[in-house]
Formats: sequence, C-alpha cells, structure tokens
Amino acid sequence: MYRQFSLAMTVFAFAATQSFAQSHFHFFEPVHPPRNIQVMVHRGMAKAAPENSAAAIKLCTEDFCEWVEIDLRLTKDGHHVVIHNETVDAVTDGKGRVAELTLEELQKLDAGSWFAKRFTGTRLLTLPEALALAKGKVNLYLDCKQIDPNRLVDEIVAAGMEQQVIVYDSPAVLAKIKERSQGRVPGMTKYRPQTMTIEKFLKEVGPAAVEINADEVTAELCQQFHAAGIKVQAQVLGEKSDNAAVWAKVIDAGVDWLQTDDPAGLLFFNARRKLGKFPVKIAAHRGVNRYAPENTVPAIREAARLGIDLAEIDIRTTTDGKHFLLHDGSLNRTTTGTGNSRDLTFAQTQALSAGLWFGKAFSDTRIPSFEDGLSALGDSMSVYLDAKDVAPEVLVAAIHKYRLEERHVVYQSLAYCDTIQKLDPQVRTIPPLSRLEQLDAVAAIKPYGVDAKWSILSREMIAACHQKGIQVFADAPGSGDDVLQFQQAIEWGIDCIQIDHPLRLLRAIELLAAKKSP
Repeated sequence: MYRQFSLAMTVFAFAATQSFAQSHFHFFEPVHPPRNIQVMVHRGMAKAAPENSAAAIKLCTEDFCEWVEIDLRLTKDGHHVVIHNETVDAVTDGKGRVAELTLEELQKLDAGSWFAKRFTGTRLLTLPEALALAKGKVNLYLDCKQIDPNRLVDEIVAAGMEQQVIVYDSPAVLAKIKERSQGRVPGMTKYRPQTMTIEKFLKEVGPAAVEINADEVTAELCQQFHAAGIKVQAQVLGEKSDNAAVWAKVIDAGVDWLQTDDPAGLLFFNARRKLGKFPVKIAAHRGVNRYAPENTVPAIREAARLGIDLAEIDIRTTTDGKHFLLHDGSLNRTTTGTGNSRDLTFAQTQALSAGLWFGKAFSDTRIPSFEDGLSALGDSMSVYLDAKDVAPEVLVAAIHKYRLEERHVVYQSLAYCDTIQKLDPQVRTIPPLSRLEQLDAVAAIKPYGVDAKWSILSREMIAACHQKGIQVFADAPGSGDDVLQFQQAIEWGIDCIQIDHPLRLLRAIELLAAKKSP
C-alpha cells in the first residue's frame, strides 16, 4: 500500500512540474448525476442499427450512454466521413476505397440497406453532421483512421464540441492536434506498459486520456494516470474481454471509461453490483426487442442475459393447432410472409424469417414455437404470457410442464383470466385494469395482479390494489418513455414495469438510488 501511494505521489509531483495543457481536462457529462464508470459504445449501437450511422448514435443517446466511438476517414477531396473500413464495400451499396471517392460520390451511396431494409436510404455521416447530432446529448470518441489534423480541430471548434470529444490517434498526430487547438481539443492514445515507462509517456505525450487493453489494466496504472489528471479508458472489446469478469476487474482497478460492444450488459451488470436488488421488476416487452427481433429466441435470451425479471411474449395458434410466438395477427410487419398467421400451418411458419426485417444478422431467425420460447427463458427468468390466440388449457399445461409455477403471469381479458383461475387457481393471472372503478370486479376473480393503464397509476391506486393482495403491472407509455414518470411510479410502489427501453428504466432506478444516497 505504501509503495503504491509513493508511486502515485511521485507521478503527481512529476506531472505538476510539466506543462500538460490537457491534464485534468473537463469533459461534458451527458448523464447526470454521473455514474461511477462511463460506457463508450463501439461504432454506436451496432446491434440494432448500421455501425457508425446517425441511427446508431441516436440509440446510444436514447439509452443514456455517455460516449459513442466513431471512426473517421478522409475523402478524396479532403472531407472527414464517419466509416471504419478502408473501403465502402461492406457497409454501402458501392465499391472502392474511401480515399479515392469524393464526398459527393460517397453521399450518393446507401449505407443502411446492408444492415436491414428498414435502414434503406441511410447516408454516411460527415464529421460536422456527427458533431451536430451529438451536441449536448452524447460525447464522441473520434477514432482517427485517416484525418487532416488541422481540419479536424477546426471542425470540432466550429461545432463548439471541444468538451464533448476525445481524439484518438498516434502521439505524433495528437501533438499537431494540441498545437492547432492550443490544448482545447483533448487527445487519447494507447498506453502499453511493456513499451514505455509512465514517466516517459507523461513527458512525451501528456494526453487527456489513455486507452489501455483490458488485460493490461491495473489499479496502480489507474492511480498513476489519475494523479497526473489523465482519464483511463479500458478497451474491453471481443469475447475474451467484453464480459462480466473483465468488467469487474477493470472497474475495481479504477478505470473511468470502458469501450464496449455490449453497453446494455455492462450497465445492468454495473448497476446490480452497486445497487443490489432493484426496487421494481422489469418485464421486457416481446423480449428485448430493442437489440433483437421481437418475440424471437434471441430477444428472450437477451432478456435472460441482462438479468431482466420477465420476458413478455405473445402466443398464437396455427391452423393445424400448434402454438407459436408473434404479436400481430398479420405476418407482414415482422416476418418475410404476408397475410393472416392463423391461416398457416406450423411448418409453413418455419419457412419464414422472423429476423430479416430487424437486421440481416438475424436472417436465419425463425418464428419460435411456444415451447422454444419457454425453453429460452433459462433457469431463472420468469415469463409474462400474453394469450393473444391460445386456449387457456394450453397455457395451464405449459406452466406445469416447464415448471413455471413460480415464474409466470398470464395476461388476457377478465373473462379469459376467470376461466384460467377456474382451471387452476394457482395460475398467476393479471387481467387489464383501465379504470379504478373496475377494481372490485377484477378483484372478485382473485387475480395475482392487474395490468393497469399507465394513466390511472397513482400512489392511492397502487395502495388500493395492494390492500386487496393484488400486484400492479403496467406498460410504459409508448412514445413517452419518460424517466421521471418511471421514478414516480416506482416511488408509488408499482411492482413491475413492462418496457421496450430497458436502459431508460435502469436510469430511473439509478437516479432513485442516487436520490436516497446521503
């Protein structure tokens, strides 16, 4: 302990004698109050939108992520565009090297249909467009594949984004950035402990932040860089690093930022470590439909992986009496089929893709059978069964077959729930409640809970349900996934919130915990 303290003080004293224009750089805080760590989402939310696109950046903003990592290259005519690869071949409908195409030629390309048809017409972003999109909302990690340092600085300064970016490049390029911006634009580069002492690195580079590979992060390194006023980013990309064991290691070592492909996993993991049991249960609407196609095995497994309490799924019946998962009565929106799903046999449903509409990575994802959906729950997650078109007897039998007696709720009309209760009083039904005046009639069938209309929620309404031994579930408002509304409902005592945006509900939980902290 004394040795670590001495090393930190030595570095601090050394740093104090140097002229580091970027030490103790003050960055904009997109999420306030700030978390103990910040996430840098690699190429934006690339699971759900084309990498490095406006949509991928917007999803990070909506999910309360602090940083988006984007890649910059120069066009033939000297403009900065946001693209990772040296060529446009893999992420547009064009061909050729970025450096050999003009901005006008690049902006004619479709940069979205390679991911999914719904992104057809997406264009490559210029750096000024990306800066404007992020301003006041999310910070940008600018990974400079090929840039013009002077132009880069001028574009950042013109956008007023000096405190919302970190420029990643070699020490030589960072020196040019620092000189051009007079220290106003912060830089970051890789630090490899085996190639350079920290003293030499501080003297020769002196960046605002350093990137360290996850397997090389130590508490001692973090302490030394922090003593010099330098932020530490751990790169946790790849299967070997982007996981709970490595996240725990680098967070405990004291890193400030983590660059990840799995922001949802990281943020849920971090929150549970800090907060323990959440004050409300979370139901993932149609599975985690934000990062995988709704009502599919990948969406259900993602909910289980994140530790979400319940996966809500919709059950329907084919013309030959088999049961499958699909929300709409029509196949048109979420499959490669058309028409009424009731008119197909189960074998015919299996010829359709249930994921291609969401992203080509899910093109082989099929409409799951009811049994496949239940198997995807794993050993601990519960299921919220929305009985769209399925006989009550089928649900009761499935609950017992898959040993879900303590891990389920069933939603449908009051009459349907009454029938279920008469078949098996132990089944946990949650009929709808759209007006408080209906509570006595609903309570008469002795349900496990109610699915309440969001607009009727209040402290008094929830207390009235609890007095009758009835839990309160509610669907988050569709267009107004408002964190303040979530906080209020949790403070009133709501039992479970069903949501399409799990990270928004997570933020409400974090804010409530911060509010209660001394």
